[in-house]
Amino acid sequence: MKKSILDLTPLAGEMLKPKELIELRNTGALTLQDRRVFNKLIENAWGKNLGRAGHWFEIKTAELRDATDRNKRLGDSIDRLMQTICLVADEENGLETRTPLLSSNKLETTKNDGTFRYRLTEELAELLKDSTIFAKLDLEVMKSFRSKYAFSLYEAIARRIRMRRFTENLTMDDIRNVLGVEEGKLDTYSNLLKFAIQPALEEVNAITPYQVTILSKKKGRKVESFIMGWSVKDTDGMKQAYKELQQPKVGRRARVDGKTDTITTISTDEVTE
Repeated sequence: MKKSILDLTPLAGEMLKPKELIELRNTGALTLQDRRVFNKLIENAWGKNLGRAGHWFEIKTAELRDATDRNKRLGDSIDRLMQTICLVADEENGLETRTPLLSSNKLETTKNDGTFRYRLTEELAELLKDSTIFAKLDLEVMKSFRSKYAFSLYEAIARRIRMRRFTENLTMDDIRNVLGVEEGKLDTYSNLLKFAIQPALEEVNAITPYQVTILSKKKGRKVESFIMGWSVKDTDGMKQAYKELQQPKVGRRARVDGKTDTITTISTDEVTE
């Protein structure tokens, strides 16, 4: 039996995130800040207790807020983490599990400080106790994203980077789930490309160790699916990513404009499945 990833110890500057949490569906309603808060809760709770239903964890609210926040915005994030019903799909066994990301919790605050006590749901704890596949996420990179779609794409690629293959065929629903696009939003391909796919590619390719491409496939005049490809950058690419990571977030899009491959569209007749 493979060793559970909950037995592993992350290196300094990184967090480990189980595949099961990266591949949750229906997370589109979560903001970039909500996603950061949830990752911090997972990082804080890391260890065997993460897979034990009903276990309480505790963290200072200062660790969950960004530099400009007080407790109101944190409370809003906690509410969304409790109210967003995510879908865990076990396609091999034909099972679907629906669960919020947080169970019972207690937020005790003063004007600028406080403590947050929380539990994961029983469903998530059950999923995580025997988890064996994970992503290594760079904490500095995670703090540097401006787009929630880039945040989600980075996690998805970090989970796939050690796989033997380096491309994946995705349906329209798949790509929306990979990027964390909310249901009912960006329904047209042009809007999905402009506001989700392209910003995600620009940031991931600018500041992470990975190079990602997304190739759209048309049937007739309609885009129906995608081919996502990924690789680890060479030494020069790593240096450029590190250099951009040290730059202010403001102005990043202008700095990387033209350095990221524009998404290409091809006919399905040109692709061998």
